[in-house]
Amino acid sequence: MYIPQEDTALLAGALSEEPLAPGADVLDVGTGSGALAIEAARRGARVTAVDVSWRAVCTARLNARVAGVSVRIRRGNLFAPVRGRSFDLILTNPPYVPSPAGLRPRGRARAWDAGHDGRVVLDRICREAPTLLRPGGVMLMVHSGLSDPGRTLDHLRSAGLKASVTRRSRISFGPVLRGRENWLRGRGLLSPADEQEELVVVRAELPV
Repeated sequence: MYIPQEDTALLAGALSEEPLAPGADVLDVGTGSGALAIEAARRGARVTAVDVSWRAVCTARLNARVAGVSVRIRRGNLFAPVRGRSFDLILTNPPYVPSPAGLRPRGRARAWDAGHDGRVVLDRICREAPTLLRPGGVMLMVHSGLSDPGRTLDHLRSAGLKASVTRRSRISFGPVLRGRENWLRGRGLLSPADEQEELVVVRAELPV
C-alpha cells in the first residue's frame, strides 16, 4: 500500500482548486490510503475508490470511517470495477517509477514500480480513462518527470481531451530513486547534475 507523500500532496492541491459540484461523481484510481477520496468526499462528492491491494482497500475503508465520510471502495485492477459507469472527475496517483527490466514488482513495490520506462500503468490510464469521463469531466493525474509527461499529454490529446501540466514540484530523491540512481543516470533519465525529481500534475478535460 502507498503511504501519502509529496505526490499525494501535489495532487490534493490540484483537487482543492478544481470546481466540484455537490453530488458530483468522483473516481479515485489506485486510492492507497484513501487520502484523495476522502478529500473529495468532504466536499460533498459521491466518491468511488479502487485499488488492486486488499491492504489498501481495508485501510481506505477504515480511514473513511474515521473521517466520517462515505466512500464506496472496491478492489480491482484500475477501471475494471467501474466498467459502464461515467464520472465528473477522475483522480489518480498511479505507479510511475521506472524500474530495471526483469524486475517484477512485489509487495509494497507494486505501488511505485512501473516498468522500464515508468509507463506500464500510465499508458493504460491514458487509453481507458477518457472513456469514463462525462462531457466536461476532468482527470487529474500526478506522476514523475522521469516517466515522460509529454507522452502523457500526447496520448490524452489524441483521445480528444484538452490536456496540460498544471502543477510542478521538485523534491529530493526518496529511498526508491536513491536505490536505482546509477541505473537512471546510465539510461540518461537523470543527468549527472540532477539531485531532485520533478513531479507534475496533468489535467485533462473532455470537451462538452
